[in-house]
Amino acid sequence: MANEHPDQDRTRKKAYELRRAILDYGMGVVIFILGIVILLAPKLGITVNLDEPLRYAMGGLFLLYGGFRIYRGRQKNYYH
Repeated sequence: MANEHPDQDRTRKKAYELRRAILDYGMGVVIFILGIVILLAPKLGITVNLDEPLRYAMGGLFLLYGGFRIYRGRQKNYYH
């Protein structure tokens, strides 16, 4: 790949950042929504086989991690 131009390398990096950002946004939204569903399961009529404190803890962790993935997709800081 010694024959590549700097523009090709820059284009490749931009494409990689875009793919990673889309993945982070998508997974973040899915995980965040799953956290909401876990927290609101009794009101939605969904049976979750977890004790109430564990359900709250898991739902909260899903919300935090989903928010982090969305934030990371927004930052697009994959090379530092």
